[in-house]
Amino acid sequence: MVGAPGGAAFLLCQRATDMRRHAGQWALPGGRVENGETPLEAGLRELHEELGVCLGPETMIGWLDDYPTRSGYVITPMVLWGGRDPALRPAEQEVLAVYRVSLETLVNSEPRFVAIPESDRPVLQLPLMDHLLHAPTGAILYQLRQVGLLGRAGERVDELEQPVFAWS
Repeated sequence: MVGAPGGAAFLLCQRATDMRRHAGQWALPGGRVENGETPLEAGLRELHEELGVCLGPETMIGWLDDYPTRSGYVITPMVLWGGRDPALRPAEQEVLAVYRVSLETLVNSEPRFVAIPESDRPVLQLPLMDHLLHAPTGAILYQLRQVGLLGRAGERVDELEQPVFAWS
């Protein structure tokens, strides 16, 4: 894990480079809802499977807006509190690296919106850790920044486009 311990933060993963889809891309922990699961149960299970962090439903702080992806999925983001510095055991087959990014870093980021010829919706570029994060991960973090940290209620992200490289 990279990043200083302590203080409020989120965990950002770089996906393993040999994954079938979106290899090497930046992502928040998560995955598919299995039959019989609620989105919260799926999120808690995926957090445990990917990073070895075991949390219960009482750690739920809130929900962000669903984000429909170009590949036909709908991401249902949730905000959980995992303590000051939870022990991490990243699953090597899914996670190349995990970064602890302070909420202060997210607030201080300077989001950019870029027009592309393939869409009438803007592509978000969220600069973090010398990288540009795009939707869906960038959109989720942008909404956390705008609504949760800066108190700008009503900020929606479903109109933010994914970059063309993420359309498949």
